[in-house]
Amino acid sequence: MEGKSRFGLAVLALSAAFFLICGTWYLARASTPEPWQISSARRPAAEASSSAQLDSESPYPDSLLPGEVIDVNTADIYDLQRLPGIGEKRARDIIAWRDGNGPFKTVDELTNVSGIGPAILEGLREYVSVE
Repeated sequence: MEGKSRFGLAVLALSAAFFLICGTWYLARASTPEPWQISSARRPAAEASSSAQLDSESPYPDSLLPGEVIDVNTADIYDLQRLPGIGEKRARDIIAWRDGNGPFKTVDELTNVSGIGPAILEGLREYVSVE
């Protein structure tokens, strides 16, 4: 080490430390497995609903078909649940009201059912009938 200044030795030591740290960091990053990356794309609604109807064992589709109108006087619980804003409880309430009071005479009588107000009735008006 004769002939080397203290400054030169300090630069050499710092350079060696720098390369050692960078090399260790690079090797650690290269050997770490990357997490799985999953990407998914949604199918268009028309394609999704048609394949759901084919795959489903149930004879009932999940929602109303285009242009379909349901008669609330003859519909069962599954048909009523397909209506917008009607879940299992409201469907059971409609059937209970129908069984207790007779068939609906007008669509507006649906407001007599617990849980169905004017806002829900307006959303249902084009999808239901009383025949």
